[in-house]
Amino acid sequence: MPTLDKNRVVVAMSGGVDSSVAALLLKEQGYEVIGISMKTHEEPEGRGEVTSPVQKSKKSCCAVEDIEDARRVASLLDIPFYPFNFKEEFREAVIKYFVHEYGIGRTPNPCVLCNQKLKFSALLTEAKRLGAYHLATGHYVQKVTDNLGRHLLRRAADKEKDQSYFLFNLNQDQLGHLLFPIGSLTKEEVRQRARDSGLMTAEKPESQEICFIPDNKTAVFVKSQLPVYQQKPGSFVSKEGEKIADHDGIHNYTIGQRRGLNVAVGERMYVTEIRPASGEVVLGHSEDLLKTTVFASGITLLTREGVQGTMEVEAKIRYRHSPAKARLTLSDGGLNARIEFEEPQRAVTPGQAIVFYDGEKMLGGGWIEKSA
Repeated sequence: MPTLDKNRVVVAMSGGVDSSVAALLLKEQGYEVIGISMKTHEEPEGRGEVTSPVQKSKKSCCAVEDIEDARRVASLLDIPFYPFNFKEEFREAVIKYFVHEYGIGRTPNPCVLCNQKLKFSALLTEAKRLGAYHLATGHYVQKVTDNLGRHLLRRAADKEKDQSYFLFNLNQDQLGHLLFPIGSLTKEEVRQRARDSGLMTAEKPESQEICFIPDNKTAVFVKSQLPVYQQKPGSFVSKEGEKIADHDGIHNYTIGQRRGLNVAVGERMYVTEIRPASGEVVLGHSEDLLKTTVFASGITLLTREGVQGTMEVEAKIRYRHSPAKARLTLSDGGLNARIEFEEPQRAVTPGQAIVFYDGEKMLGGGWIEKSA
């Protein structure tokens, strides 16, 4: 491993405006900037054709055209650019996890795993091999270091774009090497910086899909990847246990789902519970989705300093969820937690991340196991 240069930074360039401006800002700040991109999966049919220098339609990230857009930005900024093939690592760490979770009746969060296993692990390793002390990304989050040298994350200046939720399981060693140059900017300020500098990604739309799911058809993808022996048919049942209809397998459903149930009962019904052992999918009404207590495992805290066994926090049960007041109680040496919300929360979903905040400061998070 070469000696790490604190003035050298590798920027994970996705081909979007955010990482483009991250690279731009760091170069303006005097860093020696190197661009790097990840190829993570095979291109779905029809999505690999580049119809313009910068794609204008809403789509996923990490596509062939995205890497080319990143290369163009790097060329304009006059920085080195290296694409890396992480398809096998991505399949092992993200796709297999994604399919397995649906197979056992949970709803996975692949972006959190991609950040943990690839962006801030494998990419950080590559950055160090290039002699760079720092790895930077275009995430909307702010890193601060307190007077004891502890690295903390705060919500982004643009609360609508804040991505701290996806970064709850970073550790202090990783955070020590990370830079988030756009965390203090709004999305519009980022786009304006790109326009002012003539970056071709300035007006590029944001990614809207899970990157490896063709046409956002999750159920079709999971079925194509899940072993046949795990695709067991089961029953829709009422909360009282009465059978309503048959279904093709629990991997097709998620908590809160209403569309695509193909069940005619004369009223609007939602998936309120999935029972992997019996293959039952419980259907209920909207009010049945409201829960006040969440049990979580795999708790990770950025720092345990100041974190008590029981404390008042705000918690998010999904990315687009507004932080809600709750009481966090840690157990089993801090590995598990019980979270009691002041107000009932809708569609608490096993397999999703729950992330804790103290005001603007992100404390950490874990994985939802069940709710009550």
